[in-house]
Order: sequence, then structure tokens, then C-alpha cells
Amino acid sequence: MKTVLMVAEKPSLAQSIAKILSRGSCSSRKGLNGACSVHEYTGSFMGQSVRFKMTSVCGHVMSLDFIGKYNNWDKVDPAELFSTAPTEKKEANPKLNMVKFLQVEGRGCDYVVLWLDCDKEGENICFEVLDAIQPVMNKAYCNESTVFRAKFSSITDTDICNAMNHLGEPNRNEALSVDARQELDLRIGCAFTRFQTKYFQGKYGNLDSALVSFGPCQTPTLGFCVERHDKITSFKPEPYWVVQTKVSRGKDVSLTLDWDRVRVFDREVAQMFLNIVKTAREARVESVSKKEKAKQRPQALNTVEMLRVASSALGMGPQHTMQIAERLYTQGYISYPRTETTHYPENFDLTGALRQQASNPFWADSVKALLSEGINRPRKGNDAGDHPPITPMRSASESELGSDGWRLFDYITRHFIATLSYDCKYLQTTIAFSVSTESFTCTGKTLISAGFTEVMPWQSIPEEESLPVCERGDVFTVDEVKLLEKHTSPPDYLTEAELITLMEKHGIGTDASIPVHINNICQRNYVTVESGRRLKPTNLGIVLVHGYYKTDAELVLPTIRSAVEKQLNLIAQGKANFKQVLQFTLDIFKRKFHYFVDSIASMDELMEVSFSPIAATGKPLSRCGKCHRFMKYIQVHGRIRHFQLLSLALVLDYLT
Repeated sequence: MKTVLMVAEKPSLAQSIAKILSRGSCSSRKGLNGACSVHEYTGSFMGQSVRFKMTSVCGHVMSLDFIGKYNNWDKVDPAELFSTAPTEKKEANPKLNMVKFLQVEGRGCDYVVLWLDCDKEGENICFEVLDAIQPVMNKAYCNESTVFRAKFSSITDTDICNAMNHLGEPNRNEALSVDARQELDLRIGCAFTRFQTKYFQGKYGNLDSALVSFGPCQTPTLGFCVERHDKITSFKPEPYWVVQTKVSRGKDVSLTLDWDRVRVFDREVAQMFLNIVKTAREARVESVSKKEKAKQRPQALNTVEMLRVASSALGMGPQHTMQIAERLYTQGYISYPRTETTHYPENFDLTGALRQQASNPFWADSVKALLSEGINRPRKGNDAGDHPPITPMRSASESELGSDGWRLFDYITRHFIATLSYDCKYLQTTIAFSVSTESFTCTGKTLISAGFTEVMPWQSIPEEESLPVCERGDVFTVDEVKLLEKHTSPPDYLTEAELITLMEKHGIGTDASIPVHINNICQRNYVTVESGRRLKPTNLGIVLVHGYYKTDAELVLPTIRSAVEKQLNLIAQGKANFKQVLQFTLDIFKRKFHYFVDSIASMDELMEVSFSPIAATGKPLSRCGKCHRFMKYIQVHGRIRHFQLLSLALVLDYLT
């Protein structure tokens, strides 16, 4: 009997897929590495009876790194990392013995079916798995196909069985695009990071980061935050004036009118208009217009929109959100959470997915109404050719998912139901008044049909006091006219949601990597997350970005990385040569690196203003082993005569 080895990306996925395909009849055992299980059962494959072995990896099997001697910061010129330094693939987690585990399970197998996640990273892992197991598999006969790829978007019986019945091949081009990104980020990031870390930590003892890192995506991400900071600090408030008028008709009707000129920036001009309006005792209705308007239901949900809403509405950071979304996916509650697509394919079973939610008390009424009336086809969106939009695949409760898991699932489900609902419709009434020679208006909204806002109440039309019934020529009494002095205000610091929007707009990162880049600038202490999940740059982050602008603005502007991302996508599509893109990009950054090194004095001038030299903060060679900042020698009285204050990090550890 022949053997089919099947490999998923995570142990929990392997268990779920094996359970579905074996109809619950598989037996399970632990693999030699202790982290991955093997699920076995018999079945039919390519018209013959076979033994299936379903197992998994734990993410990437291999990682890219320089060979040993080039990892020595003190003995290698960072410039060598662009071309001279050879790289090698190493086991991503040596403790897992993943290569040996795969070879043990793959030995003597006749076929392999790859169930890795269906994105570019998943395709890359496919070939890492194949590199490990193909040498120990049985030889194929007469050019028989032995390697297959399963394509799926959710862990449901229907999707998994359909994937098994329509197997394809792994995509070499998409895997190569990931190889290119890994090598570019490694060589460019390490060269710049090593140089600036050694240079500045060798001069300044109170830097706020153990590593002064640079990243082709990380640095433009930080640049967006500092750009907003600069706008805030350079902003000069400007006074302006508004004429506010209150009118009434009888005892029960009182309105505050909006001035058609909105505001003026000259005090004397504003006073002139105030005097004109004050001469009038009546406000005359010039027109009454009523217009039915609609607030559009949302497009289907993709990763970037999910991250935006999770940050702005749920208060959850992007990386935390993706971790929860992946857990919901592996447990079968939602479809694959990494997708750029906002358009459902014509054959997607929308009614079936909606019916799964009919018994959930939180939205059962809305779902049943849609099922009985007939769903509204979702708005046309963007089809990126990857996965369908993020969709709830079965019902759940808070006790099943936990607090954050439930909050994210609740949003995803409400968003899905909203895409199948009708637009929110309301009547907008605008009354135009003339007071002396000046024009004012008053606007009100009356709900006609709630539509999708029934399940997304935070999107609902705010309830306003209804406007009085009136017609052209009606007269209201002017009760109060006053001049309000106000000031223009600066923008606020970027929220995570706004930063995600900017990154998507400028092509910085992918839907999968955006959370990683944002997390990196937080971990490096380049920004801090303030209330409302606003990102405030630290002194170090500000100085670095300003320094890049002084030496080479393209290092921090999004343009060059965006162009690189386009080339990587062309590799994935088979339209660009892997080696040519790699060499061309490295040549550009190598020249930029040499110019950066020659111009480092420009950045150093900014550093001198913000940070203290080593002589003022500690002695050379007395570097903290935890945070790498230089230690300061302190003499104290008492039983302990001398004490080296290592760092805030170690002191806190000592105290706790």
C-alpha cells in the first residue's frame, strides 16, 4: 500500500484537516520532536487505496542568515554584507529538529500533499518542506506527479474536501518572491543596523534602545509617524471668528444656525458682519429642501480594514489582532484572515455562511430577516486573486472564544451581515435663512430605513431633534447673535489605523507584514503607544528620521520601498527575474549605504543635541549586558560601598 504524506503549517491545522478528511477515524501519535503530531488513516488517492499520514511544521522550517564569521559585528565591514557575505538557510528553530522530523516521516512515502497556508509565505514553506523530504521519498515512476498543493480558504468540511478533490502544484514564483524579500531585508537591514548601532553606541551612552535598527519597511513606517510629529510641533494656531445666531418660533422651537461663510480670519471683518446681523430682529426662511440620502453598507472585509477597525474601535494592536484572527481561523470560526480581496466570487455560498449565524442571539433577528427577504448581493470590491474576504464560517459564543477573540469575531460577523444588508436611508432637510444680508442654514436628518446599521449600530445616523415644519417666507425671531473666537488646531498624532492606511496607500509592507513593522518600531523604542492607540515618536525615533532626511531622504521616504514591493510582486507573477531584481536593488542600497557612511556627520550633529556622550554617562567597556547602554559608576555610603547602576531594565528586575 502506498503512503501519502500531508503537511500543514501548524499542528492544530493538521489535526483539524485530518479529522475532516478521515471523517473522525484517524489515529494520532506524537512526532519525534514532541511539537508535531502525526494523524494516520487509510483512504483512496488517485484511484488506489493508500495510507495517509497528516502532520505539520510550526511555521517556517528554515531561516536565512549569513554564514558564521559574517555574524561577527566587530570583524566584518557592514559594506561586505551587500554582496561579499554568503548566506545560508538554517533551521528556523533548531530545538524542534524539524528537518529530521520531516525526513523520518517522509522516508518511503510515495506522494506528498502540501496543506500550507495559501499565501506567498505558505508557498515558500512548501519548498522548504520539499527540500527536506524529497531526497528520502520513493522515486516516481515514468515522470509520475508526486507533489501536490491543496488550495483552501477556511477549515470547513466543504472547503477542505473540495481542496482535496482539486489538488494543484506549489507556486515556485511566489516562493521566490519571499526568498528575494528575505535576502533584501537581511542584507540591507543588517548593514545599516550594524553600522549605525556601533557608531552611535560608541559615542553616546544614554541611547534609548539596545539596537539602533534600520529596516527597508520599518524606517518608512517610522517616517510617517515623525512626519505627523513635525506637523504638530511646527503648527502655529491661528485665530478665527464665527458669527453664531440663534432663532426661535414660539416657545417650543429654537434653532442654532450655521453661518454660510463658516469663518473669517480677520477680527475687524468679523465684527462688521456681526454688526450687520445684529441689526435684524427677524430671520426669514429662503428655502426648504428635502433630499433622500443613503449611507452605503461596507464592502467585504479584508485584512487591512480588519486591522484598522480592531485598532480604532476595539483598542487592539495590529499584531495582537492577527494572532487572534489566526487562532479563530485554525479553529474553524473564520476564513483565512490574510487577504487583500474585498469581492466575493460568484460561486461563494453567501446564504450558507449567513445561515450559520441564524441561531446566534446577538444578530439572529437580522439574519432571519435577510434569509426570508433574500440577501442583497455585496457591493463590488477589489479582487486581488488571493483569498475570499474574511468571513465567519460558524457560530460562536464569548465563552468559546474568550474576551478578545469574541470581540473580533463579533465585529467580523457583523461586518459580514452588513455586506449582505441594504444601505441605510435617511431624509436630510436643509432650511436656508437670511438674517439681514447674511445667509445661514440649519440641517436635520430623519431615519427612513436603518438597513445595515441594525447590525452595526455604531454606524447609525445620529438621532437629532427634528426640524420644524416651515416653508419659504416664514419668519423666525432672532434671539441671540454673538461672535465666537476660536483657534485652528494642529493634527493629532497618527493612530495605528491611520498609519495602516498610509502604509497600504504607499505600498509599504503586505497585509501580513504591516503588523510586524508597526510592532518593530514600538519594540525598538522609536514610538510609544499613547491613549487612543496613537503613536508618538520618541526622541530617538525623531532624531533618526531627521538624520535620514539630512543624509538621504530616500532611506525614509516610502517611494523606493514601494518600487521594490512592485518588483517583488512581479517575481511572484513570473514577470521579473529573481536574480536581476535582487542584484539591482542591492546595488542601489549599497551605493546609498556608502553615501550614508560618508555623510554620517550630518546625523551625528542631531544626535549631539539630544544624547549625552559616553564620558558624561559612563565609562567605556562598562556596558549593561541586558540593554547595552553604558553603565554609570555610583558611590554610596553604608554597608555597600560601591554599586554600578546597570540600567533601568536591570534595576527593575533586581527590585522585583
